[in-house]
Amino acid sequence: MVEAVERDEKSDCAAALAVDVGIDDGFDLNDAVIVALGCNDKGAWASCREALEAALARFRSEGIDVVARSSWWSSLAWPDPEDPPFLNGVVMVRTAHDPHELMAALGRIEDAFGRERSARNAPRTLDLDLIAYGRLSGDLDGLILPHPRAAERRFVMGPIVEIAPLWLHPTQGGTASELVETASVGRDAHPLK
Repeated sequence: MVEAVERDEKSDCAAALAVDVGIDDGFDLNDAVIVALGCNDKGAWASCREALEAALARFRSEGIDVVARSSWWSSLAWPDPEDPPFLNGVVMVRTAHDPHELMAALGRIEDAFGRERSARNAPRTLDLDLIAYGRLSGDLDGLILPHPRAAERRFVMGPIVEIAPLWLHPTQGGTASELVETASVGRDAHPLK
């Protein structure tokens, strides 16, 4: 079971910056395609970590190549902390898919992992969110980019800091390192060792 505990936020972010994620020096952050992963219902898997790792392994078969990945972060469920805690992370990917095709591919992966869309914010076996697709912004035929609430979520911005601290939010203007400090949702989020 994932355990959410309160930790010193400054030391967590400093530790996150030290993670070697293997992103190549020539990668242009303006082209970054960022996907967030989350789980707080292990479903058929032994743990949420195992479910998330299996989901990542499935990306390639959907035409999605992982360029860099964060560590897994634990946080209390939001908005109901009585629900099981979440395990979250982010990946930077390369894909030939346009944003809508990418969302469809992510949806297929969620479906394969038993994702059910019942009540809003209910526990889920797999939650895949497209956070950013390069510098695209606005309503793209029902797909809003960047993800409208990503900058408010420490469990998204913290993992982004690990892989791209200087990534600039397409509409907010702040870097991941700046936005993690002001993120108000999931303040307890912290990387797991």
